[in-house]
Amino acid sequence: MWAFLVNRTIFASQIPLLETSVNLVKLFASTLCLSFSVMLPATAENISIATGGTGGVYYPVGGGIASLLSKKVPGLEATAEVTGGSVDNLKLLSNDPTYIGFSMADAAQDALRGENKFEGNKEPVRTLMVLYPNHLHLATVEGRDINSIADLKDRRISSGSPGSATEVMALRMLEAAGLSDDVTRERLSVSESVNALKDGKIDAFFWVGGLPTGAVTDLANTPNTTLKLLDNADLTTAMNEKYGKLYVKDVIPKSVYRGMEKDNQQASVMNILVANAEMSDETAYNIVKTIFESRDDLIAVHKATTEFSLDKQDPESSPIPFHPGAVKYFKERDVKAFN
Repeated sequence: MWAFLVNRTIFASQIPLLETSVNLVKLFASTLCLSFSVMLPATAENISIATGGTGGVYYPVGGGIASLLSKKVPGLEATAEVTGGSVDNLKLLSNDPTYIGFSMADAAQDALRGENKFEGNKEPVRTLMVLYPNHLHLATVEGRDINSIADLKDRRISSGSPGSATEVMALRMLEAAGLSDDVTRERLSVSESVNALKDGKIDAFFWVGGLPTGAVTDLANTPNTTLKLLDNADLTTAMNEKYGKLYVKDVIPKSVYRGMEKDNQQASVMNILVANAEMSDETAYNIVKTIFESRDDLIAVHKATTEFSLDKQDPESSPIPFHPGAVKYFKERDVKAFN
């Protein structure tokens, strides 16, 4: 009995010590959790870059931008996505401010106005920056008896993939040439178009992209094949009369692709990098700042980015209003058009 009472007394006397120990453990655990919470980075902001097909210029440039942003903007993770092109890109970002995308100016204007492929749906698109001109390639090969756009009558052609601005511009050019109902039209990506032309399944194709475009380079370098680019610059007048001053007469120098005998007189349209109007000003600012201040890294990815220039940033150069975050950066850099 006495042993029981002694043990009970000893145990009771140890309760405060046990409580103190438990409290110390809790305090240590709380401090440890707090330390880890300080050490752990904040949740990363994820953005997606809508590009285009793998055979074009948007995709490698988009991949380069994604790598650059992920490396140099703290807390930002960016990934590039393969898409059908400008129209698809504009639709992707219309309801999602975590997207940015490449677009030709004509498709972006349609999205802003809710016209043509965006009929009845005005998209909240804003320009982050003006990029470089996209050159319309109207391509065939020697041996098809095609020497001008007029020779496409009753031929099978590709007007570009569904969801691309290539298709938008191709249809406008066919309309200006009076050929809208006089061709059999396939809707193929640039890589698919090249393969179809090689296989004799089509006679020519439209492609609107930067210089050089990898898939066209592949066609030009194919043994026993001579690339022929058809002149089309004279059609810009009729296209601009109907759709606004979006298209300019331009040139693809004969040095760009193997086998070209002369410079190609063609129509070009500007490329722009676009975002949803709801993207935060801070994110838009960081994207534009990082691209311009690390441009050399992008030039190593694709030489089309040599044309990224502050001199091109002008409200007159884009039919789409600029995002306030982009405007903030351009004002900091004393870009004349924004000051």
